[in-house]
Order: sequence, then structure tokens, then C-alpha cells
Amino acid sequence: MTPEEPSITPYPDGPLIVRGAINLRTSDGAPIPQKRRTIALCRCGLSTIKPFCDGTHRLSGFRTDD
Repeated sequence: MTPEEPSITPYPDGPLIVRGAINLRTSDGAPIPQKRRTIALCRCGLSTIKPFCDGTHRLSGFRTDD
């Protein structure tokens, strides 16, 4: 079985959906373990579990151009 090629899909007014194995790191370069094959990354900047999305964008009225 070959690993799934990573893909990143921006959801309108929401997070970036990342599918596949990636090397996710903190701003200091420390690795962040990927526990799931699909993750949602925050784009609004308001998540309490950054870099992951916690759904806060819905309550904040966050909007994107895409």
C-alpha cells in the first residue's frame, strides 16, 4: 500500500482541509504528531486548538474570498 499523496483544500469561509501524510510543525520547528489522515487547519486565527480548527470561524463571521 502506498501512502496517500497530500492534498490541501481551502473550504469557503472555513478551514484548510489537509488529507494525507504531512510534516506539520510548530512555529519553533517542533513536530506536531498527525493522529488522523484528514485534519482541518485554522484560517481565521481564533481557534483555541491552533493550528487545528475548532469551528470558531462559524461564530466569528469569518469570510474568505474563495
